[in-house]
Amino acid sequence: MALLTQAIKGTQDVLPADSHRWQYVEKKLLDTASLFGFKEMRTPVFEHTELFNRSVGDTTDVVQKEMYTFNDNGGRSISLRPEGTAGSVRAFLEHGLHNEALPQKISYVTSCYRYEKPQAGRLREFHQFGIECFGAPLATADAEVISVAALAFENLGIKNLRLEINSIGCPTCRAEYTKALKEYFASKQADLCETCRGRLDRNPMRILDCKSPICSAIAEEAPTVLDYICDDCRHHFEQVKAHLDVLGIEYTVNPKIVRGLDYYTRTVFEFISNDLGAQATLCGGGRYDGLIEQVGGQPTCALGFGMGLERLMMVMEAQGCSFPLPPVCDVYIAPMGEEAVLTASMLCRDLRAEGFSAQTDLAGRGLKAQMKFANKIGAVYTLVLGDEEIATGKAKLKRMADGEQIEVTLQGGLVEAVYDDLFADAFEDLNNAVENFGNKGEQ
Repeated sequence: MALLTQAIKGTQDVLPADSHRWQYVEKKLLDTASLFGFKEMRTPVFEHTELFNRSVGDTTDVVQKEMYTFNDNGGRSISLRPEGTAGSVRAFLEHGLHNEALPQKISYVTSCYRYEKPQAGRLREFHQFGIECFGAPLATADAEVISVAALAFENLGIKNLRLEINSIGCPTCRAEYTKALKEYFASKQADLCETCRGRLDRNPMRILDCKSPICSAIAEEAPTVLDYICDDCRHHFEQVKAHLDVLGIEYTVNPKIVRGLDYYTRTVFEFISNDLGAQATLCGGGRYDGLIEQVGGQPTCALGFGMGLERLMMVMEAQGCSFPLPPVCDVYIAPMGEEAVLTASMLCRDLRAEGFSAQTDLAGRGLKAQMKFANKIGAVYTLVLGDEEIATGKAKLKRMADGEQIEVTLQGGLVEAVYDDLFADAFEDLNNAVENFGNKGEQ
């Protein structure tokens, strides 16, 4: 029979064999952010389209070409979120977080949607880890946000990343830069792609981010923004660099970084890897001091970053970073007979109540098939329950790694035996460590 349908192009399934890796990475990232005071926020997968048009920018590729936009049954224009910042800003304002103690620090792991050509590490449904910091004007905040990403990479074991930073100034000094860009690109307008010709009058900085080889080559000789930023922006950028130096975070100033979204101001940054066969941005972010006001709030400084999880995990695999082993079944109980089935259910209940993973037969298999299944799921122990075991109230707990068997009583003894055997070595190591620590203290 033919399969009714397949996953939509640009999406992927995370299967049980791999889900523990995702859980590990997501927890590491959220735990790292929490060390800096960032707390998790969850926002809806779709928003009113005008939120993204206003915040992301209607001259960006994201808004012009990549958003999934539709009219709902009420005739309202709705879009699936293409990134995490806009929804976070909307929630920050809608729920009055701006009235609480600032800065407000939030983190999230979220799905995002962009209609673009699927490729390695870039899907139409993808996932981001991000942080946002609202109400922090100092350069210290810029360095701290970068520090979160740097420590997250370190905690995941990722190496060989390059941090590139830039300042794209404030709206005041950027006006002069925009004027210079218009003059430069106007003389080369005929050679620009159609999209960039449309950007020339509205937002020429977007041309610097164009992926067209011809436009990229033209942009190489364009004026650089650092030649136009005002004294305040220059001082802020110098302070960011000073803080990064103190923190021991290496960086390179790249005056060509502008980021792909319109809301950025002043500091922008990217963490870049070359481990995917080509240069790939793993994390990008910066300041967006004007965004909250654009969305309807009072002027409020803000900054953050987004980190693509698919690409992140590809780099981890390429670098041989360690992932935890998938969870296994601690005990598989193989019942033989109706009464044994009931007893097995009760024993599994008791094991699970103590935090152990326990399974029993759900398919009416014979003993040989059950043992084969226990091997497939990686059971640490197996226990066979038949008429004799039920009658005597005792059974043999078999350690699958070496075949050693431990006699246990079914009433209360099973949990104790599993607990003692699983944790005997761990307790011995802990006791030795405590004893050694005490000996050092006495010395």
